[in-house]
Amino acid sequence: MNPSRDDPALPRSPCISVCVIDPPTGLCAGCFRTLEEIAAWINLGVDERKSVLAALPQRRAHYGAAIAARMAHAER
Repeated sequence: MNPSRDDPALPRSPCISVCVIDPPTGLCAGCFRTLEEIAAWINLGVDERKSVLAALPQRRAHYGAAIAARMAHAER
């Protein structure tokens, strides 16, 4: 399936242009998607995108502080 990018029902990408994969979790430090989800995003339909988006708040709550700490440590 290759959904139309112009479809207003199609959820937009959660990307915030902080594209760094956290090795321990495999999640992007910016949007909390996996590499597989990021790569597939362009081809996902409405329901599939909504499913990915629904998982992000829990990932952020569970892994966000640890990922942020690792990112801060790496910047030193």
